[in-house]
Amino acid sequence: MQAAGLRLLERNYRTPGRGGGEIDLILRERDGTLVFVEVRSRASRAFGGAGASIGSAKQRRIIFAARYYLMRCGAPPPCRFDAVLVEGDSVQWLRAAFDAQ
Repeated sequence: MQAAGLRLLERNYRTPGRGGGEIDLILRERDGTLVFVEVRSRASRAFGGAGASIGSAKQRRIIFAARYYLMRCGAPPPCRFDAVLVEGDSVQWLRAAFDAQ
């Protein structure tokens, strides 16, 4: 992702307290867009693979953590939620994997 021009801002960002959220990576695009990234790894595609493990509950926790992170910003920049899926020797980067709704 850094080779694609994104700059790493945070790694393993967690909100304080119980029941909060966690974001694996927070990066910034050259245009200023903040990119919140969930990294999932599975040995195989059995049971839906890495992508299927990012269900609605996990998405809600990531969105919660992103909103908490954005409270530090005076004027929140454009944002998106990406996923990096690692399955065996395969790595797939899904841009805009889900939306904050």
